Amino acid sequence: MGNFILIPILFFAFVVLLMSFFVVKQQTAAIIERFGRFQSVRNSGLQMKIPLVDRIAGRVSLKITQLDVIVETKTLDDVFVKLKVSVQYVVIRDKVYEAFYKLEYPHEQITSYVFDVVRAEVPKMKLDDVFVKKDDIAIAVKAELQDAMLDYGYDIIKTLVTDIDPDAQVKAAMNRINASEREKIAAQFEGDAARILIVEKAKAEAESKRLQGQGIADQRREIARGLEESVEVLNKVGINSQEASALIVVTQHYDTLQAIGEETNTNLILLPNSPQAGSDMLNNMVASFTASNRIGEAMKKDPSKPKNPK
Repeated sequence: MGNFILIPILFFAFVVLLMSFFVVKQQTAAIIERFGRFQSVRNSGLQMKIPLVDRIAGRVSLKITQLDVIVETKTLDDVFVKLKVSVQYVVIRDKVYEAFYKLEYPHEQITSYVFDVVRAEVPKMKLDDVFVKKDDIAIAVKAELQDAMLDYGYDIIKTLVTDIDPDAQVKAAMNRINASEREKIAAQFEGDAARILIVEKAKAEAESKRLQGQGIADQRREIARGLEESVEVLNKVGINSQEASALIVVTQHYDTLQAIGEETNTNLILLPNSPQAGSDMLNNMVASFTASNRIGEAMKKDPSKPKNPK
């Protein structure tokens, strides 16, 4: 009979012993209350409490937690914009009591401060400044939260403005402005390229004309030298300079006719082109040379007369 009574007692003692020990995970703090009153804070590891007297009122995470808050507000230039503010915070190890007992809903408290700061800072800025000065907004949010949440046992690690989302129509207008600016720059580059091309083309044409003129000058120089040599050869056989010049011109005339005849598809017409054209040309040239020589001799004999009588 005694054995039957001893077994329940031993079993009850074993259960009580098990209830005396508990485990606290890493980066976690356990709040122990005794008869509803705060007793102690237990850190990670195997811990012990008085069964039926002490109880675990709650556990507080000591890890860094991130809270994302989306705030809609209006800028200085009357543009509605949504900002996503990410707040990273952690419970201070030495202030687990304050974090557990003083603040019931930390997320709601932090959200309220973020709304208050953002709606106080953004309306002072134009939309473009919001994008440029988003770090200033994050710093202002952190400063406000740091002072407010420190008394509640929370430390603000970092605040970030991770997204800025204007109204859809505003974004479309901004994209059109950006596209217009880029098209303007592209047109300027194209205009500069076209102007450079025109200038370089003009330079190339000028150089081509210069070389072409130089080639023509060289060609005429060589022709004149050849004519001079031809006249000297004809003078040696008793033909004077006038007759030699006329003979050379007539010879070139017939050479030209021969060159034209060799081309089957030529459209060149040489005037005059009659059979007696060569003879007439030769007579005219001899007469012109004779007349010019007479005028020159007369002017030499009477130098008082003007050289260019009107």
